[in-house]
Amino acid sequence: MFDALEILLLSFTLPVIRADLGLTTTEGGLLATATLLGIGVSSVTVGWLADNYGRKRALMVSLAVFGVFTAAILGVQSFTMFLLLRFVAGLGLGGVWGVVSTYVVETWPAAQRGRAVAFVLSAFPIGGVIAAALSGALLPDWRLLFFIGGVGVVIPLVVVGLFFRESAEWVEQKTTPVKVTEIFAPELRKNTLLGAIVATLAMFGAWGASTWLPTYLQADKGIPAASVAVFMTVLNLGMFIGYNVFGLIADRIGRKNALVLSLAGVALTLPLYVVAADRTALLWLGPMFAFFAAYAGVFGVYLGELFPTRVRTTGAGFCYNIGRGVSAFAPLTLGVLAVNTGFGAGLLVCAGFMACAAIAMTFLPDLRGAPQLRASAVRG
Repeated sequence: MFDALEILLLSFTLPVIRADLGLTTTEGGLLATATLLGIGVSSVTVGWLADNYGRKRALMVSLAVFGVFTAAILGVQSFTMFLLLRFVAGLGLGGVWGVVSTYVVETWPAAQRGRAVAFVLSAFPIGGVIAAALSGALLPDWRLLFFIGGVGVVIPLVVVGLFFRESAEWVEQKTTPVKVTEIFAPELRKNTLLGAIVATLAMFGAWGASTWLPTYLQADKGIPAASVAVFMTVLNLGMFIGYNVFGLIADRIGRKNALVLSLAGVALTLPLYVVAADRTALLWLGPMFAFFAAYAGVFGVYLGELFPTRVRTTGAGFCYNIGRGVSAFAPLTLGVLAVNTGFGAGLLVCAGFMACAAIAMTFLPDLRGAPQLRASAVRG
């Protein structure tokens, strides 16, 4: 939830920030890019911390870094300082996804991991709704908005500190220090590289589409700004349902098959959304394609099971957050494309990235029943 809250707060506040600080369009975009680049760098830093010093400790460090440097925006006076704070906050933010996913994978029975991880990660669209509500209540005071978003991290910090126990699976296998290079060992290299490619393709398409979707609805479809919020709320509701349904699907037909279905579903339904002729169709097709956009939830369990316990957080975090880091350039790329061909064409390109991700996913292994065997083989 805080993952979405932090990222989307900037989307809602950017017009006011640009006016207050006198930023150009490019500088405003760089603030978003800095966060995603920080998330990309966290792909190895926090994963290494979690695999060497424990899931609980790494999660608390990630939350604290994200919270402190987000709250510090309250006193920001220059663009350079703002950029630095966003980058460091991204370092903390990126670590949360990988550690939380790993923690749930290691504390739930294999047959129920899909629904458990998907339920936890389905809080992402809820964070979007909260970001919209807070922005509506507090803007134009964007400094206070970021301060509240940062201080709010105290809540999950207290929950983790008081109620989380360290992963017993991690404690059992902890022997010698973990090196980041282990995820590129011969037996893991293919999975690491393919996992990163799939995540990069999916996240590039996702961030390109989500960044420009509100603008597309206004500029190309003529929907008033006030109504766009309704369309986006309904869309997020479809995404929340999709996360949890695909969690069940992953437990029934396997994580790999669920991911292929999710990615292919977005690739097929997003073009329908683009060519929809009227507002009623848009209102229904929005949650339909968002329903299929549940891959992030299934990635949480699949990437966690793709690696043995010893390097699980490092491997899963690397694959997913490298994708998020590269996707930092998606809004700019799609924005340039839209100047020449329109936002609709840009969204179709995003659908193409999703189709490529679905195809690449077919080259990765089906993990049903495999994690324990692979972990034993690595230990042996």
